[in-house]
Amino acid sequence: MKKVILGFIAILFLSVQTKADEGMWLPQLLQTLNEKEMRKMGMKLHASDIYNINKGSLKDAIVSLGGFCTAEVISDKGLILTNHHCGFDAIQNHSTLENNYIKNGFWAANNNSELTNPGLFVSFIINIEDFTDQVLRGVSKELSEKDRQAMIEKNIAQIKKEYKKETYQDIIVRSFFDGNKYYLFVTETYKDVRLVGAPPASIGNFGKDTDNWMWPRHTGDFSMFRIYADKNNKPASYSPDNVPYIPKRSLNISLKGLKENDFTMVMGFPGRTNEYLPSYAIKQIMEISNPAKIKIRHQVLDVMGAFMRKDELIKIKYAAKYANIENAYKKWQGELLGLQKSNGIKKKLDYEIEFKKLISNNAEWQNNYGNILDDLSKAYGDLEPLIVSRDYYNEIMPRIELFNLASAFNGLFKTYSNDSASNNKKNQELIEKIEDILKEYDPAVDKKLFATLMDLYIKDQHSEYISPKLLELINEYKDINKVADYIYANSKLTNIESIKKMFENSPMVAMDLIKNDPAFLLYINIYNTYMKETSSYVLDIQAKINRLQRNYMEAQLTVFSNKRFYPDANSTLRVAYGKVKGYAPKDALQYNFYTYMDGIMEKYKPGDYEFDVPQKLIDLYNAKDFGQYGVNGKQPVCFIATNHTTGGNSGSPALDAKGNLVGLNFDRVWEGTMSDINYDPTICRNVMVDIRYVLFIIDKFAGAHHLIEEMKLVRR
Repeated sequence: MKKVILGFIAILFLSVQTKADEGMWLPQLLQTLNEKEMRKMGMKLHASDIYNINKGSLKDAIVSLGGFCTAEVISDKGLILTNHHCGFDAIQNHSTLENNYIKNGFWAANNNSELTNPGLFVSFIINIEDFTDQVLRGVSKELSEKDRQAMIEKNIAQIKKEYKKETYQDIIVRSFFDGNKYYLFVTETYKDVRLVGAPPASIGNFGKDTDNWMWPRHTGDFSMFRIYADKNNKPASYSPDNVPYIPKRSLNISLKGLKENDFTMVMGFPGRTNEYLPSYAIKQIMEISNPAKIKIRHQVLDVMGAFMRKDELIKIKYAAKYANIENAYKKWQGELLGLQKSNGIKKKLDYEIEFKKLISNNAEWQNNYGNILDDLSKAYGDLEPLIVSRDYYNEIMPRIELFNLASAFNGLFKTYSNDSASNNKKNQELIEKIEDILKEYDPAVDKKLFATLMDLYIKDQHSEYISPKLLELINEYKDINKVADYIYANSKLTNIESIKKMFENSPMVAMDLIKNDPAFLLYINIYNTYMKETSSYVLDIQAKINRLQRNYMEAQLTVFSNKRFYPDANSTLRVAYGKVKGYAPKDALQYNFYTYMDGIMEKYKPGDYEFDVPQKLIDLYNAKDFGQYGVNGKQPVCFIATNHTTGGNSGSPALDAKGNLVGLNFDRVWEGTMSDINYDPTICRNVMVDIRYVLFIIDKFAGAHHLIEEMKLVRR
């Protein structure tokens, strides 16, 4: 009788835990796990319309853009759509004071005027297969983490060697459920991707920092590129002879729009989530890690922002860096707020209590998993004293370009050999890397960042984690700003002409010159201190946590066998689905699910960094000249739904019940950013720009009618 009652409690518990809107699902498993529910929620498609390896399906219109965002094919001429912030680096790289595409936007009049982007690529998913048994062949629980990983890598290498594929295809094998499952992906990557169009930042990034992660939103966050292929429609590096790619599938675009509770689906490549962590991990994120990272980024943004507001060239140079830093900075703040509001730690504790109850009633489970939570608690306890040192190092060092240059030199010297030809090639690669860094570098900004961040590095850590060399410099100069003056006045790492002359000498001469550079000496001492006092311990503890987390994940899959588990995001193709719905972020506040251009005009501030808008947009609004994209005299702009998304889903298509493109995913609401570790359907919402606003900007604002003509618009 006791077992029956416990079983009933478990089922009741699971029914509460499994939310229809939650999950980032693998497309090849939709038919088994999700199709029935999706159709019940309103979807008109079948799972085979979404993922099919025998004929064109929706997956064939979705690409990973650069490995960091998602894009979708929207014409039979290889035209793709993604977010403005996903295309921002390309837009910035083509911008100058004379042709400021960030400020003024860019629209190619024809194929010949589309702009090339070296290094940018798109990848299609051709096939997905379960390769767990092959990857874990010979892997036992007795192996150390190092030996286990070595065996897995050996198996994967063999799989890649033996798997039959086309010469232009690639094989990727990824871990799922913390190493309990492995899937193989066959991909095709196109490396000629050209910029076609982008609105000015006053549209594409309207609201900037203030509106980022917020709702209501009024941002036209989109940009357009085109995929090029060789004459056989196969992947090829850039060539003037390449032609627009002909896709297996492109998305139809609906002008109908959506209403509340309509079904929506998002397909894309979400980057990283951690939904199955224990409560101890969530507690450390809330109380130590996020506050430390937020503090660092606050200082970085203050320094950069002050310079950017005064100098247009610095604004262009630092625009992409600033946006990337600010994005996570604000996200982490919202994550803390959402975890508090949704009682994230308590939910985990309740889950763990139920877990312990269930395994206590099963001898085998008790034997296998009885100590798992206690062991995890101890491991996270061992990690706790090192968290600030770890996060400070990882946040501070990449923000100081002088240290990035020193790191590049250090990496080069470690690879020097007796082969002069090889060394010369590495020297040239380093020079190109330095030139690339210096394109987005200003010495005054970097020196101020150095002084500000090194001051925090010293004041906020225990002495054993602080570089002795930096303490010596402080003792000598008495002030961190004077240390900065000394370092930046005497370092030659940013003098590209001097560096080129160094490499005209032998590698050993160049190495000696650099190794005596004050910035290099300080970087190496900070690096060595971190490796000795922090990193070596963190790596050991993290290896233990990884093993325990893998076992804990196995335990959850075993004990909660009636629960549908979706794997954490890992930049592989996923499907999320939900419904259009508003939400209540706090008492007496209820948000609607749509925004309109009226809201842009309400926020409009002439000349403001965040809320200025082009005069032409104002004129179109005042004339109510919305064309076929308006509704009842109003122009829709953005909407929200309950789709479970994260970073990497930026640029993902929002699809209606029939698989038509209705919007472009670009953000989440601030209170719901904790969905990476604790999805809550009451406050987690993804934010999408309505496709009708995208088309309105392309057509009526930019006058790029030729792009509209490429697309297939569905009006009913």
